[in-house]
Amino acid sequence: MKEKEKLISIKGIIIEIIIFTLFYFSSYFQLIPILLLNLNLKKISGAQQVMLSTFSNVVLLIILFLIFRKELINEWKKFKNNFLEDIDIGVKYWLIGLGIMMVSNIIINFVINLGQAANEQAVQQMISSLPWLMLINAGIIAPCTEEIVFRKGFKKAFPNKWLFIISSALIFGLLHVITTMTQPLELLYIIPYGALGGAFACIYQKTESIYPSIAMHMFHNSALVILSTLI
Repeated sequence: MKEKEKLISIKGIIIEIIIFTLFYFSSYFQLIPILLLNLNLKKISGAQQVMLSTFSNVVLLIILFLIFRKELINEWKKFKNNFLEDIDIGVKYWLIGLGIMMVSNIIINFVINLGQAANEQAVQQMISSLPWLMLINAGIIAPCTEEIVFRKGFKKAFPNKWLFIISSALIFGLLHVITTMTQPLELLYIIPYGALGGAFACIYQKTESIYPSIAMHMFHNSALVILSTLI
């Protein structure tokens, strides 16, 4: 008889709380270069802010790798052995998530007329300040940290397939909205962000390796940074 799938894992929830806390407060790592270089917080330029953000993301990624190093190494081997199949799965789910994201954004922007999400505006400002470093930060480093926190961490906390996908998508979408929102209606942007997060969760669920979702997340973010730079 097949063993019933657990809905939650107490140990996994504890691990997720730890890494989510690290992720949420990772900006405090910026205090290290600020104190060492004696930077004036009132006079930090846009370019300096991008550098500080990149520094904190690198520190966070190193910590996350140390926490999950054995699993990450094993999943890398699995990814290499199933590269074409995993990428094929990744592209399919990413396209579905992208489609839902685009449609929901159109509805929000033109029917409800909320305009561009505050999070997108903040990212655009950083891209204009130092585009090449933002390509590294947002296009490479951030997808790695976010996939480990929102996919690997949530999968350990919620072994049940649908509970994992829904919770990962919802919190991923929520975190991309509440930190920069200026009005309650902006909570609607949870839908497009959550759609993409749900797609990445489906990729991880299907391939059992974090790297296909990281690859698609990198491709998505890098394409947006490049397009924002060219437009």
